[in-house]
Amino acid sequence: MKRIFSAGLAATLAVITAASAVTPSDAAAARRRAPLTGVYDGLWSVSIVTVVGDCDRGYRYPLRIVGGHVVKADDDSAYAVAGAVGRGGAIGVTVSGGGQTATGRGRLWRNQGRGIWRTSNGRCSGNWTAERRAEAAR
Repeated sequence: MKRIFSAGLAATLAVITAASAVTPSDAAAARRRAPLTGVYDGLWSVSIVTVVGDCDRGYRYPLRIVGGHVVKADDDSAYAVAGAVGRGGAIGVTVSGGGQTATGRGRLWRNQGRGIWRTSNGRCSGNWTAERRAEAAR
């Protein structure tokens, strides 16, 4: 349970919305209908640090931004991510997994970002940083 929830915390990067699972085909559909493209789209590496609470201390996980929507960059079905980034870089996310929920908010710039997160029950909280990653040619 702790591992599943901790994996979910690693995705704390985007605008707070209802959590739902996103599959690779959903990501492709988001690319086709994306109203916001460009500046923040791509693969991001997110580092999560727990400052308060007994959640695991830290993680690094990938996320993808597609047309301003935050989606998982892996196929791990143990957690779901829903979120978005605004034109000015304001970002937030809702992550759920193992019966737990966490939300995060912050800001992205062209190649980096940072913010805060907390569990819905207030048990744990901390901060996150993000770095854009280069992607291999498709």
